[in-house]
Amino acid sequence: MKKLLLILLTVGFSISVAAQNFDDYFENKTLRLDYIFNGNVQNQVISLDGLSALPSWAGRKTKLAELPLEGNGQIIVRDSTSQQIIYKTSFSTLFQEWLQTDEAKTVTKGFENTFLVPFPKRTVEVEVVLFGYDREVNATMKHLVDPTDILIQQKGVNHVTPYKYIHQGGSPEKCIDVAILAEGYTEQEMETFYHDAELAVESMFNHEPFKSMQERFNFVAVHTPSLDSGVSIPRLNDWKRTAFLSHFSTFYSDRYLTTTRMKSIHDALAGIPYEHIIILANTEEYGGGGIYNSLTLTAAHHPDFMPVVVHEFGHSFGGLADEYFYDNDVMTDTYPTHVEPWEQNVTTLVDFDSKWKKLLPTNTPIPTDPTDNREIGVYEGGAYSSKGIYRGAFNCRMRTNHYPTFCKVCQHALSELIDFYTK
Repeated sequence: MKKLLLILLTVGFSISVAAQNFDDYFENKTLRLDYIFNGNVQNQVISLDGLSALPSWAGRKTKLAELPLEGNGQIIVRDSTSQQIIYKTSFSTLFQEWLQTDEAKTVTKGFENTFLVPFPKRTVEVEVVLFGYDREVNATMKHLVDPTDILIQQKGVNHVTPYKYIHQGGSPEKCIDVAILAEGYTEQEMETFYHDAELAVESMFNHEPFKSMQERFNFVAVHTPSLDSGVSIPRLNDWKRTAFLSHFSTFYSDRYLTTTRMKSIHDALAGIPYEHIIILANTEEYGGGGIYNSLTLTAAHHPDFMPVVVHEFGHSFGGLADEYFYDNDVMTDTYPTHVEPWEQNVTTLVDFDSKWKKLLPTNTPIPTDPTDNREIGVYEGGAYSSKGIYRGAFNCRMRTNHYPTFCKVCQHALSELIDFYTK
């Protein structure tokens, strides 16, 4: 399996150095790929669940065969004739998080997952790859997509969910497009939702590097009312009829607020330019969640809403890891210390050269003493483990809600990612 991973990464790198011309391979449309990721700890299977066409493409049109981050999974699109890689994207999923739980040792489950790629002009081969936390390939699946297939459903043409821009830095082709959806807001509460969406954007732009790069973002609020007000809280046996059926107690963690209804989310966005998703939940309960290139879901009426939505967007947009840790090491196995994590703000020192080593001032000790209050260092503890994993600053937005900024390491990682998508 290690040889397979090495071959995948090597081939991907060698082909990606040749720039792809978007118009040679793609139309200005989106191909939506729906999958079911199914399995348990022992075995995972990827199944195709459906194909859709959306009327425009809001994603990048340069560096098509490159990846800014490896993620826990990848979509690789190849020209079916030449086998040349013409597009790549990466992601993480709730399914892969679930595989770390005790339940996954004895139960088999399936999770919806939806991904967006540019719409091909000719038949392409799409490959989906899932990695484990040890970076070995856990599952792969390939399938062909013929753009003339009559079973590719056309969405976002005859009906588009009402929406309005909260912030518009420029055209969708030049900006990173973020859609904000309402969860647990009734029709009568939609003005409250729009106000909450404005607060979320305001909080984002209070943080660097988003503050200095506002012109590279569009934020659009989408009118998605629910039948009931509030969201489901299983520990209170309180279940609501909401737009996306989100709930707390994901994996039996009371504060983990998520949803598995990915197709419903993307259906609501059909016809709207979007690349990233924030869902605001109408609840005073504390909680949320953020999954890289999937979504952010945040409780909008808890006092910590504004810092939490930025933290979770750090996960879903920036691919940043949590920097907090547990002294009793209850989640030590989540990140193996013999491999380098793909997230840019934590390191096991296995390949520290690929992280923030170049940002360290001369003579910075590695690791850095926690009493040594440096702006950038190598502090032990992060990604849930107190030992063997290191973060770049003593404190950061990715560690605590009460610290006012992203640390310099996270700011650098976010800036590079924004440049990747917009330059």
